[in-house]
Amino acid sequence: MNFLRVVGSLYRPAGVISRTYCPGTPETCRLPDTLVEALSAAVGLKNVSTSFAVREQHGKDESYHVPQPADVVVWPETTNAVSKVARICYDNNVPMIPFGTGTGLESGVSAPRGGVCLDLTRMDQVLDLHPEDFDVSVQPGVTRNALNSYLRDTGLWFPVDPGADASLCGMAATSASGTNAVRYGTMRENVINLEVVLPDGTIINTAGKDRRTKKTAAGYNLTNIYVGSEGTLGIITKATLRLFGIPETIMAAVCSFPSVQAAVDTTVMTMQSGIPIARIEFLDDVMMDACNKFGGLDYPVAPTLFLEFHGSEKNVADQAEAVAEIAQMNEGSDFQMASDPADKKKLWSARHNAWYAALALKPGSKGCATDVCVPISRLPEVIVETKEDISKSSLIGPIVGHVGDGNFHSILTIDPNDPAQIEEAHVLHERMARRALAVGGTCTGEHGIGLGKRHLLREEMGEGTFSVMKALKRALDPKNIMNPEKVIPV
Repeated sequence: MNFLRVVGSLYRPAGVISRTYCPGTPETCRLPDTLVEALSAAVGLKNVSTSFAVREQHGKDESYHVPQPADVVVWPETTNAVSKVARICYDNNVPMIPFGTGTGLESGVSAPRGGVCLDLTRMDQVLDLHPEDFDVSVQPGVTRNALNSYLRDTGLWFPVDPGADASLCGMAATSASGTNAVRYGTMRENVINLEVVLPDGTIINTAGKDRRTKKTAAGYNLTNIYVGSEGTLGIITKATLRLFGIPETIMAAVCSFPSVQAAVDTTVMTMQSGIPIARIEFLDDVMMDACNKFGGLDYPVAPTLFLEFHGSEKNVADQAEAVAEIAQMNEGSDFQMASDPADKKKLWSARHNAWYAALALKPGSKGCATDVCVPISRLPEVIVETKEDISKSSLIGPIVGHVGDGNFHSILTIDPNDPAQIEEAHVLHERMARRALAVGGTCTGEHGIGLGKRHLLREEMGEGTFSVMKALKRALDPKNIMNPEKVIPV
């Protein structure tokens, strides 16, 4: 049998995909046996599953969107195996959906058109570490915690921290950031090179094979085309990343404020003063109340900043003193500070458990989270207006943010079986996004577009730029089989 050309292709040519081959419910949807056999030959029989339970698990992430399973899940163990799977899918017009750890928040791993889910977790090796050059290359199954554990004895670390223990290549695919981005940047600034399997199985390196320089002026910046592409242009099978020295001293601090305005004004003034703060996180009074109840804490139920300072012992002390003075100017409380690891963990426990604390406000609820990012000078008004909007609704919606770079989130707790609550959450998030767009911001700072924000992307970019994005999608994925329906619907 020619495994690369399966007889009886399921889908119409040119990426016009049909699901009419499926006579029943998603539980019974399956590709022809010949195609499953071809996939088994490419990755090994033990690395293929058509079980509905497995497929359903891979068709959902942490978002509120309804799971949409693929028809088959495969676990390739090498880049060549990924390439073979891609070629099979390309020749038969079958969609492909890359899967990392499933921690996304915009339904990026769902399979609305079925197809093949590529679970990359078994490609989990740290490939090349160059401590003297501050870079490392990893396979797509390596998570950020696994990498930092591997680096423990080198004096280096990878600081991009989206909260979840996400896969690093998945973080690149969504342009993730998180709590440390204000000091160390997002994935976009910390990816040096990517190995990508294109829809037809071709393997490329976005900065050239084995290239790992900190800067380059050679050709188009293909690396940053794939960072944030959400699996719609190819499958990332290796990432070369920047590393940083572990700071000599790390100090944490917590400070509460009488109002949202005062807390965010402190953030803006801190950033405008050029203080190299490592983390500056905002939790509103609703979130602080939730964290107190969830973790048995006794923080004031008030808008609060959680801060972290990195550097030498003297530099850290100077930074903390400067921010404390700014906080006092805005009627902030005295700093609670800690430098011992155990004390820091306890001090930051409210921020680290914010997601679970929000859900505990309404047992049995599902978290409906979204994020926006705005110019930092417009942050106070946008957060205040968003908070007022949520307070007028019937939903509970704590606000938390990486406010040092203008990025914040709302976490609406909803009953996933109540269409009215889902619609109300959708409307609130729409207004929040358009509020950000109105002041020169973006509809997403780190969650990505996925399924939920495609129309907002079009508004944000304008027709001209959006048309260029569509042209790029068509050029790199002419059959529209790479994670179809996401980001740029074609």
